[in-house]
Amino acid sequence: PENQRRQLLEGDWDVAEGAAFPEWNRDLHVIEPYTIPRSWTKFRACDYGYGSYTGILWFAVEPKTEKLIVYRELYVSKVTAVDLADMIRDIEAKEGKVRYGVLDSSLWHKRGDSGPSLAEVMNRKGCNFRPSDRSKGSRVAGKNEIHRLLQVDQFLDEPMIQFFNTCTETIAPLPSIPLDKRNPEDVLTTYVH
Repeated sequence: PENQRRQLLEGDWDVAEGAAFPEWNRDLHVIEPYTIPRSWTKFRACDYGYGSYTGILWFAVEPKTEKLIVYRELYVSKVTAVDLADMIRDIEAKEGKVRYGVLDSSLWHKRGDSGPSLAEVMNRKGCNFRPSDRSKGSRVAGKNEIHRLLQVDQFLDEPMIQFFNTCTETIAPLPSIPLDKRNPEDVLTTYVH
């Protein structure tokens, strides 16, 4: 089997049976950090949780190829949305403009509050978030996009997404994220690394 061949012949122990992203290859997808040019478009994606972890990834788009570079990550817990917005603003103050962020659309819900939603509070602090797409089929479409980005582009001879090796909390679980056995087009949503 392909996974066993990669393990035994190539010494690639990142590959796991039933992994959602078999295209993952540390040698191709993990790179040494470098200075991102200020002219490159940058954005961030955030999955917020107070009791669970909040995860934020920062992306840069290489202009000629449109390849994505994941150049920073932040994982925190027990941080309010207001404090997280301040953390984001402080981090980004040193690097120039981050064009926008994508935030879990559930943070726009009011949940019985009379004031602004958590997303509105974060935007007022200067985070410039827009809601993620949670429409039917969006998770599967997102997974398919990750497959596309991880594949080696036939014209560039490299993948369309790479991660700075400093993004350890993101890189570590990628090879072992399992497929949902009931829906092999999706990842297992209860997976915790």
